[in-house]
Amino acid sequence: MKFTLPLESRKLSSLLEKAVSREAKLWKVYVPKKPTNQDTDISPEKRDEAVRWLRDVHSQLKLYPETLCLAIGILDRFLSAIKARPKYLRCIAISCFFLAVKTSEEDERIPSLKELASSSKCGCSPSEILRMERIVLDKLNWDLHSATALDFLYIFHAMVLSCKSERLNMALSGLNPSQHVALLTQQLFHCLAHNALLPVHGSLLSLGLITLELEKLCPDWLALTVDLLHKLQIDSSQLIGCRELVARCLSTHTASLPPNTVYICHPLPNAPEPRDGGVLPAWHVSPAPTAPSDPNTTHTRSCKSSAKRKVEHMEVDEYFDGIKRLYNEESSQEGAPTCTAETVGGQGLPVIQQNAGSSPCPPLQPVRET
Repeated sequence: MKFTLPLESRKLSSLLEKAVSREAKLWKVYVPKKPTNQDTDISPEKRDEAVRWLRDVHSQLKLYPETLCLAIGILDRFLSAIKARPKYLRCIAISCFFLAVKTSEEDERIPSLKELASSSKCGCSPSEILRMERIVLDKLNWDLHSATALDFLYIFHAMVLSCKSERLNMALSGLNPSQHVALLTQQLFHCLAHNALLPVHGSLLSLGLITLELEKLCPDWLALTVDLLHKLQIDSSQLIGCRELVARCLSTHTASLPPNTVYICHPLPNAPEPRDGGVLPAWHVSPAPTAPSDPNTTHTRSCKSSAKRKVEHMEVDEYFDGIKRLYNEESSQEGAPTCTAETVGGQGLPVIQQNAGSSPCPPLQPVRET
């Protein structure tokens, strides 16, 4: 169902009001000071280092962008409420990250605590993470549902598209709205790792980011900015100062979408020869024997049920193509055959090989650029 413009505008305004209300309730200024003692105080540089480390862990696990933004928000709220030693910073950060994962991710995407502790190399045990989790929850009164800068970025981006969609689509140089918001999300993550922007509200940070982008794309960007300022009810001088900080922060950052990989097909060495007419025969599946004691019976039945589940999974996933483009996910579908990477010709090009028995399809290789 496609909403008409007035209804869509009212829904976005309602979302913005709720996000502003949540931010006003929970947001607290966190400005780390220069430590007087390196052993007892967390410096601004240490905080930024922890945020960049969380971003690497998030990228490794291929989780939702909302998860990382919420984890950074929980970390900053906790550090503003307590005084922690630097040696506990990684344990605090990974505990905040795990709380954000359990809050934002689907159940099947949540890694086990043991897996998270091992893959992140945080240097603490699962039991230590659980104890730190409880401390974080107690300090934050068990309220983790704060409005993040990414929430405001999504709302502002949708508001701009709702009134300037045709003009923006022409100015985006081939990018669709999902790809455009993915680039803005990367810029936002870069800003969140700079302590100079810590005194800025998430709503103001997102507004500064989106207006800098509008200035490059729309001649009438100032009118749109004034309208967004009115809806957010903040002073223009605050936005000017925020824009200067964001522009300085992004001067060393170049965001880009990951390149698409093109694959070519190479037949298996033992692939069947074509019949007359050039048509390959159907893939051979041995008939299940009638003897119930034969183990091949169970194997054949499991193959058929697995193939059925795989087809059903593919049909369901078609509905989520837009969401995957929005989050810029390049990971393989859950339930797809696992692959291992090797190199070809000593040039570091990966060869994707499927596990034996996972699929009758021949292996795939990426095209080398000449």
